[in-house]
Formats: sequence, structure tokens, C-alpha cells
Amino acid sequence: MPTRFSSKDYLLSPNISNTNLFGQVSGIDHNGVKTTLDVIEEQPLTIYLNSQEVVTAMTIGDYPEYLAIGFLYNQRMLKQEDELLSVEFDPELDVVVVRTDRHTDFEAKLQKKTRTSGCAIGTVFGDMMEGLDDISLPDSKITTSWMYSLATKISRTDSLYLKVGAIHGTVLCKKSEPICYMEDVGRHNAVDKISGWMISEGIKADDKILYTTGRLTSEMVIKTAHMGIPILISRSGFTAWGVELAKKLNMTLIGRMKGQRFCCLSGEQRLIFDFKLK
Repeated sequence: MPTRFSSKDYLLSPNISNTNLFGQVSGIDHNGVKTTLDVIEEQPLTIYLNSQEVVTAMTIGDYPEYLAIGFLYNQRMLKQEDELLSVEFDPELDVVVVRTDRHTDFEAKLQKKTRTSGCAIGTVFGDMMEGLDDISLPDSKITTSWMYSLATKISRTDSLYLKVGAIHGTVLCKKSEPICYMEDVGRHNAVDKISGWMISEGIKADDKILYTTGRLTSEMVIKTAHMGIPILISRSGFTAWGVELAKKLNMTLIGRMKGQRFCCLSGEQRLIFDFKLK
């Protein structure tokens, strides 16, 4: 049997034993036999910045504080220099309140929303391109052997996807080692959770790789760029605008990675081909 990876192999990873994250439904299978299946739960989470309600997101409910912090930073409603006074989650109201030491200027952003192509309906506030021209991604390298090792380890990790399905995963990696694994019904939520964890723990982005099971859309590229991560990998496909933005940002974008095959769409100068198929 192939070696499996558990939560002990990560700094943070899905808690598949948390029964609050999934429930059961009954149905009839292809043979007409009644069956019971485990299914992922989804619930609303309302995010406040100081005294202002910002958004209600559908999420699986784990790591709500990380999701709120990552969402607000990736939406540019918070800046790197902002000091977080508190992050409080109320499980009865399903509300996270993030408080800062200054009055934020995000009210104008609430006047303009862009609905994205993200699963579970992602939403971007304000100008989607804001701040992108100021981003300079580091020129850290990635080897093909690291990529193949990561793909193998991630696919063998105990996850909610393997247990119940209908969910996306995003993994923060360094070289050939996966570090932090987040899952959610929307891939944008999983990315925001990782962003919130990195900010909370003071994790550097310049030598990291972001792996996702979801499509490489414009929103995924923008979030990854704002996080300062230079390399984005997916086992799924990509959109034209996602590729265009990655090229503009000089981000290494790798899609359709399955087994030892992939397509590098942007930033190929970071790739080191140290392992080739025979």
C-alpha cells in the first residue's frame, strides 16, 4: 500500500475527525439500493471589520479567524502595516470580528463588487487590479522533482476531499515539503485561510509554492500575487485571463499537473528540469 500522509506531516492540515464538518444524507444508488453517504457541511460566516459588516461567505466552518484575516488582506481592506487589535469568533452567531488600530477606508470598496468565477460564488470588492502594478515577485526556483514529490504527498494526504468529496484543497509548500493544507467548498476560501495563517504566524512568502486543486482563474492569481507567493500550481485547468495576469506579474503558473505531466504557462525561468520522463 502507498504511504499515506497525516496531519502530523504538516504544521496545519484538515481535521478529518471533526464530525462538525460533515453530516450524512441518504439516497438510492445505481442498483436501487438505499445508501447513506457522508457529505461536507457548509454554513454562512459573516465577517466584520471593526464595526462594519463586510461579507457573508459560505464555508465549512473550520479556521474562521484565518479565513477572515486572509480575506480582508487579500481584498486590500487591510494593509501589511495594519496592527490587528483582536480577532474574535462567535460560534453561536457565526460571526468573526476583526479589529484594527486605525479606521480603515474600505467603505468605498463596498460600493463596487465583482462576482468572480470562484466556486461557492467568490466576491472581489473594489478594483480587482488595485496594487498589482506595485508587486514584484521574488525569483525563487522550483525543480520538477519537487513538483512531482509534492503532487504525490498531497494526493496521499488524509483529507476531507478523500473522506466526503465536494471540496477544494490548497496547500502551502516549501521546496518538496507541504506545510499547510486548507480545504473549503470554495477554492478562494481555502487560499484566504492559508493567507490568514501566514499573516498570523509571520510566515514568509518569498520561498513558498502554492498548490491548489481548483482552476487557475484571475481571482486565484490575484490572491496569490497579493500574498507574495511567486509560484502557483494546480492539477486543474486555467482561464485566459488568469494566464494573462500571471504573465504580467511574472508569476510561475503551472496547470494540468497530473502524475509527471504539466503545462507551464508563465514564469518558466523559475523552472529547473532536474527530472525527466524516461
